[in-house]
Amino acid sequence: MAGRAARAVAYAVLAAVFYAVSSPMSKVLLEDVSPYLMAALLYLGAGIGMTAVRALSPAKRAEERPLTRGDTPFILGMIVLDIAAPILLMYGLLNSPASSVSLLNNFEIVATTLIALLVFGERITPNTWVAIALITVSAIILSTAGTGDISFSHGSLAVILACVCWGLENNCTRRLADSGALRIVVIKGIFSGLGALAIAAFMGMGSPSFLEVTGALVLGFVSYGMSLFFYITAQASLGAAKVSAYYAMAPFIGAFISLALLGEGLTDLFVLALIVMAVGVVTLTRETLAPRPTIQANDS
Repeated sequence: MAGRAARAVAYAVLAAVFYAVSSPMSKVLLEDVSPYLMAALLYLGAGIGMTAVRALSPAKRAEERPLTRGDTPFILGMIVLDIAAPILLMYGLLNSPASSVSLLNNFEIVATTLIALLVFGERITPNTWVAIALITVSAIILSTAGTGDISFSHGSLAVILACVCWGLENNCTRRLADSGALRIVVIKGIFSGLGALAIAAFMGMGSPSFLEVTGALVLGFVSYGMSLFFYITAQASLGAAKVSAYYAMAPFIGAFISLALLGEGLTDLFVLALIVMAVGVVTLTRETLAPRPTIQANDS
């Protein structure tokens, strides 16, 4: 049992690390690949790779429920939002430091939670509101242009819009959760990737080499596909709450990889935003892991 738990923790950490490398490595590839093509390749890499994983997982396929007509709006919403979000993220990476973009990815938590409240009527606890406020303040700090003026960089705003798209997409995906997680990522990858590819064909693909295209596909398979696969695998032993706590490390890992790999400067504003973001994420993680009160049976 201890060995199984240790493997599950390792899978959860791998899920965070694999996703963390996406921002710094995408930043490198964006030198020659357009943001439209980059978004397409990342999702196609995930879709193609996870199609193979799903084909080798008959037990997982057996657990999938048939899709129904009622699922159609959520599937279409998921695909459209997964076309828009990575394009916005790649545009943000072109115009912002990868370390800041990595941290800004945590704004997806805020977007997902607020959309769940406003659209789907889910309850938000006071501690979660505190976490949302802290993460939002950090996002505002990271989004300033760094000139001392109250202005915002276009790149950071694009990343925040990407997080809003992913927040809405997360709520669509939640409505499909019982239809099979591997199948969901295959649908996301293939159809969202093809949609982004069509946009890239119209808007421009840049001048990537065969090696860069292959690298983007592999990055998509690892950072989007395998990350989700390890996330799902860890959930089977640890549960969703604990895996989410480990996965919250991803933006911070990505930020430090960017600082080390790309040589990006460590500014005072970035350090301040990092501290505020960390406090917000820790607050949210503690809320997620807090034991739920049990209802005592009435003996009378």
